[in-house]
Amino acid sequence: MPTDSLYVLAVLCLIVVASEWMVRRTWMRHLGTALVVILVTAVVANLGIIPAGSTEEAPVAAYDYTFAYLAPIAIFWLLLRCNLRDILKAGLPLVALFVIGALGTTFGVLVGMWVVGGPENIGPLYNAIGGMFAGTYTGGSVNFNAVALHYDVVSNGALFAGATVVDSIATTIWMMATLALPRLLSPIWKSSYSTSDTARSLEDRLGIDDDTETIHPQDVALVLFLGLSALWFSNLLAAWTDSLGFAVPSIMIITALALIIAQTPLMNHIQGSQALGMFAVYIFLCVVGAFCDVVALRGLGSLGLTLMAFASITVLVHGLITFAAARLMKLDSELAAVASTANVGGGTTALVVARSLGRQDLVLPAILIGSLGTALGTFLGFWAAGQLLPWMLG
Repeated sequence: MPTDSLYVLAVLCLIVVASEWMVRRTWMRHLGTALVVILVTAVVANLGIIPAGSTEEAPVAAYDYTFAYLAPIAIFWLLLRCNLRDILKAGLPLVALFVIGALGTTFGVLVGMWVVGGPENIGPLYNAIGGMFAGTYTGGSVNFNAVALHYDVVSNGALFAGATVVDSIATTIWMMATLALPRLLSPIWKSSYSTSDTARSLEDRLGIDDDTETIHPQDVALVLFLGLSALWFSNLLAAWTDSLGFAVPSIMIITALALIIAQTPLMNHIQGSQALGMFAVYIFLCVVGAFCDVVALRGLGSLGLTLMAFASITVLVHGLITFAAARLMKLDSELAAVASTANVGGGTTALVVARSLGRQDLVLPAILIGSLGTALGTFLGFWAAGQLLPWMLG
């Protein structure tokens, strides 16, 4: 089995190219690039083309460095597009509903973990799993991975891969639900907006334009400098706080740094953070897929059902709270659907729902509140994992 880093990284890059092609040109567009990347890499790894995971006995440097360096830098790069001032353009009602949905997600995590008996049926990492889902159903996979990296859930390949698959399934089901609910509720919940079907190109649905940038070498150098120096400083500061007895996770520090830098005029003149960030995320997801050993996944057994039940309860509680709040606030059901999808699936998924519902007026707000979720998700995820769940269930 070749473990040379150059060979492994070359194969991972080819997998990203193939996955993007399949998502743009085949029925796999319904799955999304992130899930396709994981599935394709899992198949490739289980066929023996690349190593299926990295262990102390058989280390794979490309995988280890991806977890240690590339993943946190990817989070930093993607957050550089999060301009908090612009989020106010989405309107206070939508932002308020989105925040209510985020709190509903956190409450849903608590309810779901209590119902499935997380400490007993998931094990000592139950709080980390809860934090990962609180993060991802507030902002997205960036937050999911941030919590997973800190609690080292990624080393438990079967558990992490199982949680990733369950997350994708629950997100897809809820996306379909948010598309259907406004139409099902229309007899009793009239919209104040006149909807109309509009033509939607494949590029629009997949968010291709959002990830496409014109990049100058100076931009690439500056984005790399920011990412590498932020990670170096975050690790240094995390070690310093640890020596003082109140350890602050490095991933939290780099998240805060990204949000601070994103609010400065500097980011108005830099291109490349989105493109490089998404590429880095896809490479990270490739490594996640490589850790998805079929034999290990079979060993999940009842744990897989437990994770699915937990995720379903979390999303259901979130949905009930979000739509009930929208009804009480006398807001449109379409707005509730977009806000909820922005929580559970992120800005790109919310954009798809907004367009599918004929709400072009909600397209930009969907992206903006998706950025808000990315900003909030890591913090809520760490709070749920570190304080809420251990306090209530520990």
